[in-house]
Amino acid sequence: MPISPNADNWVLDDAKQITRLNESNLNKDLKKLATETGQEVRYVTIHRLDYGETAQSFAEQIFARWFPSPEAGANQTVIVLDDVTNTIGIKSGEETAALLPEEISESITKETMKAPLIKSNSYNRAFGDATVRLAAILTGDPDPGPPVIEETINVEGTFATAEETEENRTSSTWIVVVLLILATVIPMATYYWYQSMGG
Repeated sequence: MPISPNADNWVLDDAKQITRLNESNLNKDLKKLATETGQEVRYVTIHRLDYGETAQSFAEQIFARWFPSPEAGANQTVIVLDDVTNTIGIKSGEETAALLPEEISESITKETMKAPLIKSNSYNRAFGDATVRLAAILTGDPDPGPPVIEETINVEGTFATAEETEENRTSSTWIVVVLLILATVIPMATYYWYQSMGG
């Protein structure tokens, strides 16, 4: 990981999960957010964490490395995603924490970003949704909340009814009987044909 964040790059995609187009859009949106509000959000994706490390502890380590003093990190937020476990960690500075309480931070990492990952492993959508929600909160707009997850439950059974089973049983019985007769008659006919040819 770099010793300090790059001023022009708001996304550090070490895991190579974000498309170039989406990374460009995220950089543009996060730069605009920083210009308008002074609140800086940085995304980090990593492919594999060290043994015993969590996404949250890694986010805290990066935050401490990049922003060593409370003043430097006051209006900063770092979000780390481990693509092996799909776990997400978030660390914010003091000023940002006033706008982004712990409950909302957890909701962003565990609901807003997790929903696209659980549904379709869509890292681009996870970061896009998080950016929209963070931008709304950090600019002072009302929190749009986590996405609504629609569960589709198939209430219609996939098994056959008793009538369908009975109907198929009759036709299946006839197919088996015909195949047994053919399996007996064809070898016998072949044998007699060979005998008549040779004899």
